[in-house]
Amino acid sequence: MNQPKLNLSPKVSDEVRKTTCYMCACRCGINVHMKDGKVAYIEGNRDHPVNQGVLCAKGSAGIMQHNAPSRLRAPMKRVGPRGSGEFEEISWDEAYDIACGWLKPIRETNPEKLAFFTGRDQSQSFTSFWAQNFGTPNYAAHGGFCSVNMAAAGIYTMGGAFWEFGQPDWDHTKLFMLFGVAEDHDSNPIKIGIGKIKKRGARVIGVNPIRTGYNAVADDWVGITPGTDGLFILSMIHCLMKAGKIDLHYLAQYTDAGVLLNGDEKSPEYGLYLRDENGKQLVIDRVTGKLTPYDQKGVKPDLAATHRAKGVTHVPVFHKMAEMYLSDDYAPAAVAERCGIPAKRIRAIAAELARVAFEESFELNHEWTDFRGETHKTMTGRPVSFHAMRGISAHANGFQTCRALHTLQILLGTVEVPGGFRFKPPYPKPATAHPKPHVGLTPGAPLNGPHLGFVHGPDDLALKADGSPARIDKAYTWENPMSAHGLMHMVISNAHAGDPYKIDTLFMYMANMSWNSSMNTSGTMQMLTDKDENGDYVIPHIIYSDAYSSEMVAYADLILPDTTYLERHDCISLLDRPICEADAAADAIRWPVVEPDRNVKGFQSALCDLGARLGLPGFTNADGSQKYADYADYIVNHERRPGIGPLAGWRMGDKGLQSGRGGVNAAQIDSYIKNGGFFVEHIPDAAAYYKPWNTAYQDWAVKMGLYDSPQPYIFSLYVEPMRKFQLAAEGHGKRQPPDHLRQRIKDTLSPLPIWYETDQTGNEGFTVNALTQRPMAMYHSWGSQNAWLRQLHGHNPLFVPTKLMREHGLSDGDWARVSSPHGEITVPVREMAALNENTVWTWNAIGKRKGAWALDPDAPEATRGFLLNHLIHELLPPKGDGMRWANSDPVTGQAAWFDLKVRIEKVEAPKESRPEYPPIKSPVGQGPEKLAWKVGE
Repeated sequence: MNQPKLNLSPKVSDEVRKTTCYMCACRCGINVHMKDGKVAYIEGNRDHPVNQGVLCAKGSAGIMQHNAPSRLRAPMKRVGPRGSGEFEEISWDEAYDIACGWLKPIRETNPEKLAFFTGRDQSQSFTSFWAQNFGTPNYAAHGGFCSVNMAAAGIYTMGGAFWEFGQPDWDHTKLFMLFGVAEDHDSNPIKIGIGKIKKRGARVIGVNPIRTGYNAVADDWVGITPGTDGLFILSMIHCLMKAGKIDLHYLAQYTDAGVLLNGDEKSPEYGLYLRDENGKQLVIDRVTGKLTPYDQKGVKPDLAATHRAKGVTHVPVFHKMAEMYLSDDYAPAAVAERCGIPAKRIRAIAAELARVAFEESFELNHEWTDFRGETHKTMTGRPVSFHAMRGISAHANGFQTCRALHTLQILLGTVEVPGGFRFKPPYPKPATAHPKPHVGLTPGAPLNGPHLGFVHGPDDLALKADGSPARIDKAYTWENPMSAHGLMHMVISNAHAGDPYKIDTLFMYMANMSWNSSMNTSGTMQMLTDKDENGDYVIPHIIYSDAYSSEMVAYADLILPDTTYLERHDCISLLDRPICEADAAADAIRWPVVEPDRNVKGFQSALCDLGARLGLPGFTNADGSQKYADYADYIVNHERRPGIGPLAGWRMGDKGLQSGRGGVNAAQIDSYIKNGGFFVEHIPDAAAYYKPWNTAYQDWAVKMGLYDSPQPYIFSLYVEPMRKFQLAAEGHGKRQPPDHLRQRIKDTLSPLPIWYETDQTGNEGFTVNALTQRPMAMYHSWGSQNAWLRQLHGHNPLFVPTKLMREHGLSDGDWARVSSPHGEITVPVREMAALNENTVWTWNAIGKRKGAWALDPDAPEATRGFLLNHLIHELLPPKGDGMRWANSDPVTGQAAWFDLKVRIEKVEAPKESRPEYPPIKSPVGQGPEKLAWKVGE
């Protein structure tokens, strides 16, 4: 009778503002509920194409990210020694004056002395545009130490890869196989997709040394030995080819399997494609028996025919594949022990892939016309799909492993078909459709072209006239010729060593390089603070931009404070890393749903100001005035080429607003805001599949401005540029590699995917694999300052498999010393049964340095949290040859984070995890003991 009266439906907000999340790289749509002008609640946007209303813990916790006590408050200049954390707040005008005082002289004399590298931002088309206008060749972003192997391998092989490049056909897939997928990447779409296919009874196979997240809900878990994924994949290819379970029609029509190769071992063109006078690859037409370009009307390439001309026999790519992969070296029995997977299981998984691909194939009644002019009444479905990410990419054999996985998909005929892997616009785009890297600098003028791109042979390497590297990170050199994304993990080390040359200013954005984003953390901190014989810093000037008081802030000379993601304009663009789905082109914005309450500015807007003050051509008008008032102005008014700007939606046409191509629309951002912060243009049904070869898709892509003309192509099972590098290493051509790299190039740059052991120099006695993995509730280092997310992962143990726990007499809560050839850490351990028996791992980026992120000095992240980064070095242990060998993939230069080998031993529990570094003095101080506020009544 006396029950209390409760308001079960309180008013959550006065207004809902729709924008794009930035709590990971997923770019979900969010509804930000506002109460009394403040953020009260964040939920998923049900209308958004990425997440369809689903939101993870990170997304919901964005309120805490926005209100974090660690937010920087104003521009700052260093007043104490580097690394001390002693700063003085200054005005933006003074900050710009300091930056210009450093940057203007080097731009006018030697622009390469600026190294401008950005971390996990999502505006790389803009930041690269700024760097190109400055004139420095030294620009790159996060991809070089994350997943460039996956991206580059995919583009060179088939014109795209996983995640932002493509996705499984969730509506038709019946077998889904994952390799090494990080749980914080693309998480909501994958969760939605796995739920959808499991509801239909589809099977999920997870390949990962660690069974968490997606692997925990997989029907089958394959606890593979780290670094052997490529060997496992090639063994399955062996099984499929031996059993004849490959799609020969698909291979002949849509790949280079029928393209002829020069077979004369003495020829300087040995192993290169046979081409006509127009550069078209040549095949033997199965119908006429004649030599013909692959793309002629009605041509059906022959996978078996050879061609003899001028005393040289030319064989199809497929012959080379059969010779390589039918070898007993790839038989399951030969690889099982190294992979940690029984031979019987390898054969069973290969058989299951074949069974589903071919026995459960189906037809869709979608008529389409291919690039050879042939009309097909149906589309053939192969309902097997794959997804993979950094887990298989971050090894020194990662590029070839990723190539192997793309090849497996292609052999099964599962790429761009119903039920398989599908590209997302603006992909597919083969390597030949991308720019080549440019390093032509002129003092006081822009660089001669884009920094990053795809090389097609030795002539495209970024070398100076004397053969030395043109870039500070040595990207696109003989050491790592097919870099694609640069080598961010080598910038500080190379700059400190003056190898290949010294720089004046290191300018970084959102890259926590003194802590969790760097190999060799102690060494990196030393390099950032080292002085020369004159008492000057070896790296003279460091400019850094971040939104928060991270570990890296203390090592900068000038701080440009960024906003939080709810206070800024951003553009998730088709020119960059868009939010497209396989069925639609889409892009999105962020906009200031709240105004900053501090003297901070979005980094991209700060670059607009700085670009104008430096007189950069792309950022000034003819009269010298500032061209773009801020980043929002740039987003609306910038055109990369006529009619193509950062945003594809609501552009101005002759008859009003239109999509894709069109003129500037002053109200464009308002239109995005009104539509929920995003734009979508669906692909016509006839263009939905077979995108690289489908004339309807090619025409639609031209209309949307993705291409300027139709650009059909065939997949490259055989990557000819790699053979060109091998030929150079064999002594052919004018541009030659240094002698000490010849054998490595010949061994690792095979044009067909191979597997090789990674370099284990110096690892004697270190026999246990050690990995990091990101938790779903965290993203890089940002999440572990978040008051809500810290309750999920306040500290991290080292997870140890049962076998090693028993061998070392360890129990949960014990501590272990973990050592590598580079260093040691002392950390708490926890047993995990669902783990490869010779692998230990931990969550990445939970450990924090005392004083950073406004955390209490006794915060568990600083006392029980830790990083494996302390055990990893950007250079391999000395080989005794006097060379500095990078801990990187020899093809792309991607950081080989996951090749780490360690030794573990039980020790007495210390008071805190080790190593212990002195606390950083934070410019924002320590946060309150209790973080609480009330929004509304």
